[in-house]
Amino acid sequence: MVAITPDSPIAAVFGNHHKKRKLAEEGLGLHTVGDLLRHFPRRYVAATELSEVATPKVGDQLTIVGEVRSCSSAPFTAANRRQWRTTIRLRTDGPDFSITLFSPYQALAERNEAEFRSGSRAIFTGKAKLFRESWQLEQAHGFALDGDEGVMMSKLIPVYPLTAKLYTWDLQKVVSVALDLVTGVPDVFTPELRERFDLLGIMQALHWIHAPDEWAQLGAAQKRFRFEEALVLQLVLARRRAAHRAQGAQARPRRPGGVLDAFDARLPFELTAGQVEVGEEVATELGLDHPMNRLLQGEVGSGKTLVALRAMLQVVDAGGQAALLAPTEVLAQQHHRSITAMLGDLAQGGMLGGAAEATQVVLLTGSMGRAARQEAMLRIVTGEAGVVIGTHALLEDRVEFADLGLVVVDEQHRFGVEQRAALTDKAGSPPHVLVMTATPIPRTVAMTVFGALETSVLSELPAGRAPIQTNVVPLADQPTWIDRVWQRAREEVQEGHQVYVVCPRISGDAGEEGGSDQVDLDEDGKEVAPRRALAAVEEVHAELAAGPLAGLRTAMLHGRLAPEEKDRTMRAFAAGDIDVLVSTTVIEVGVDVHNATTMVLLDADRFGVSQLHQLRGRVGRGGLPGLCLLVSHAEVGTPARERLDAVAATTDGFELSRVDLEQRREGDVLGASQSGFRSGLVSLRVLRDEKTIVRAREAAEALLSEDPELAQAPDLASAVSEVERSTASEFIEKG
Repeated sequence: MVAITPDSPIAAVFGNHHKKRKLAEEGLGLHTVGDLLRHFPRRYVAATELSEVATPKVGDQLTIVGEVRSCSSAPFTAANRRQWRTTIRLRTDGPDFSITLFSPYQALAERNEAEFRSGSRAIFTGKAKLFRESWQLEQAHGFALDGDEGVMMSKLIPVYPLTAKLYTWDLQKVVSVALDLVTGVPDVFTPELRERFDLLGIMQALHWIHAPDEWAQLGAAQKRFRFEEALVLQLVLARRRAAHRAQGAQARPRRPGGVLDAFDARLPFELTAGQVEVGEEVATELGLDHPMNRLLQGEVGSGKTLVALRAMLQVVDAGGQAALLAPTEVLAQQHHRSITAMLGDLAQGGMLGGAAEATQVVLLTGSMGRAARQEAMLRIVTGEAGVVIGTHALLEDRVEFADLGLVVVDEQHRFGVEQRAALTDKAGSPPHVLVMTATPIPRTVAMTVFGALETSVLSELPAGRAPIQTNVVPLADQPTWIDRVWQRAREEVQEGHQVYVVCPRISGDAGEEGGSDQVDLDEDGKEVAPRRALAAVEEVHAELAAGPLAGLRTAMLHGRLAPEEKDRTMRAFAAGDIDVLVSTTVIEVGVDVHNATTMVLLDADRFGVSQLHQLRGRVGRGGLPGLCLLVSHAEVGTPARERLDAVAATTDGFELSRVDLEQRREGDVLGASQSGFRSGLVSLRVLRDEKTIVRAREAAEALLSEDPELAQAPDLASAVSEVERSTASEFIEKG
């Protein structure tokens, strides 16, 4: 008999299972026995007690254990054929469920009655349906737990991630065979490491993760696999950090008497304690001969840009250039205007009237005319421009720097890992990197917890920031409240203030810029609710101008407008010449109009937590109290409504990042993905397992200090090398 190993094809353990073709073809990504054994259950159902189903939802896929109250069969005719219908009434620790089984023969119906006799316990899986105020399980499949099939089940029944054509017990039977036959399963933990970290051996852990008899066994198995995954990832990251430090970078220490000192001397306000602390942290790292790789997290309006500007000026003083990468032209132009204004004659290097210490600040965007682009690129390549601000245009091959020393990425979640790498690759030696975000998206939180980026936090707001009141306007329950929204907007304008109205779309066209950011998905990646007609800028602007906001000065802003028109509109709004700006999310970041006090977000449930928090941060910036109205048709209890309620409950961006992470998952911690839905993690969850991850980071540092090549733990070294060789791990050093 051929030995079964983790590398054996999965078909080797199918035996005579009647669904082996489906098991092989259902797209689960399981090719070997090792893949099968690492396909862990997503939850467990206690076979010894009735399932708690307190609040079922229509359409939920349920796996429940219940007591049979009654079971009876009756004939019926369909398509001119006599068939039998068996109706089972199942009691749970919640509502009763009706289950209907269909049989072509009377003998099969009688066998169902014998198996599901009154008083027996049974397990069923199916979709919840409500019919005449009675719960049913559609397309149900199951068996009695004290029958022949039930004998094979453990006391905790695993529920596996599967497709519709398979049942969890189909996979459990195959896994059980594999566990009995497999040999030579490698254990990344040596006996000494298992003792040090108090962990189960690999085979015991596999048995208890797939077929636990009690919760304590399951807990011990989960502890082992979560720590294993965390440790391997932390070892990869620790080795990458060491390699990153070893690359070497040109030190950019602070130079007295330069443009930074001149800038600090002119500041009309004092830096916050946080800005001083983080500024010193960044300044120290810039002065080292290995590249800084730092994430700067700060609330909307906390002064991140000022910290970044001071870092850029330090690099300019040291003879280098700094590039600020912004996600939109509106934001890039805003940065260029504000930085140029803050610097004054310090931004006029080599020009008549420029200060002696001055540099030049250059803007480069995709919409600039040919002559303007060529002039900007010339000033960049010659080094005249010390500070370069731009959009994705900076990533083009034609753009060359004289000496790129610092890359600043604003709103880093708007850029993929490869895009950031395209800019850093333009430096002669590895540049220092500072990425900024106001509300970390899930991948950012994951990278932070896993330690791939060093982090700095600005938690306090500068003086002059006013509180923002946020309210959900639930049109599903109160459709007439939209009238009060527009009445409230008019009142703000009458008080001399200005209003933003943000829509998820530009017009009625689908698939456009300004589309929805957040889509709620089920476990199969399908949208939970069908799309409804979303608010569009062009339509809403026309309706408001002719209706509830007639007589007010209104204007539109979106990505289809010519750059000159977008810039002209923003300047007019900043000057107070526009009362109400109807826009897409192009005003999400960087727009700073102190007289704007109200933000109305239409179809707010179509935006993610990060966007909602960023958009809210556009008001309350001038010392005047802000108001944010989240208008939505989302119903109570849905993920979309829970997201809005969370945003309304707090203005703490760091708390909101955890909400975002809980709803959207981590993204691929090692990869280029920014989406949270398809997590690259198997057993770990960033929020739930933070302590495990921190413990694993400490363990990884200790192990590498004792044994840099992991020679004493060859299977662990092999696991780390496999991750390092994988395509995804290429992006760690670029991230």
